[in-house]
Amino acid sequence: MIARLRGRAVANTRDGLVLDVGGVGYLVAATPTAVRKADGADEVSLHTYMHVREDALQLYGFADASERELFVQLLSVNGVGPKVALAIVSGSPAAELRRAIALEDTARFQAIPGIGKKTAERIVLELKEKLADGVPVAATGGGSAPHVVAREALVELGWSAAEAEQALAQTDPDAPPEERVRQALKRAA
Repeated sequence: MIARLRGRAVANTRDGLVLDVGGVGYLVAATPTAVRKADGADEVSLHTYMHVREDALQLYGFADASERELFVQLLSVNGVGPKVALAIVSGSPAAELRRAIALEDTARFQAIPGIGKKTAERIVLELKEKLADGVPVAATGGGSAPHVVAREALVELGWSAAEAEQALAQTDPDAPPEERVRQALKRAA
């Protein structure tokens, strides 16, 4: 199993990032954060997951261990393959996705292309207990998480849940909900 690669990014293609490691080019389907980490760097170290099928060996790359860990946990959910798991992990920081699972925020997952209501419910149901130990109590709060509040505010303004999720992914995740809404609106203008 290839768990980590360190090398120089030589290409960023539609199929993924090509890392030159000791003269061998590895094609890695990477998250956007991993691609940004590699962009312009002389050398980059990526956490990887090697998916083995009868007809192919595929590498998936992650900027940090938390992205990779969540990806592997998502693969344990019935009906979630590596492409869907990569799409989920690519959409938001791993900590936010864990909070969404803890808060049973299925709308967060339904906003990701290729994930329907049943798959979103399965993700939350199957991973909630597994991830409960890793989510700080403060992150779940007593009511709605700040991300959910910001998303619901954008939906109230006429955005679809998917559009709101995409816009919020480009805002500061540590900012209060009203600031994240302002940032999203500013980017859209």
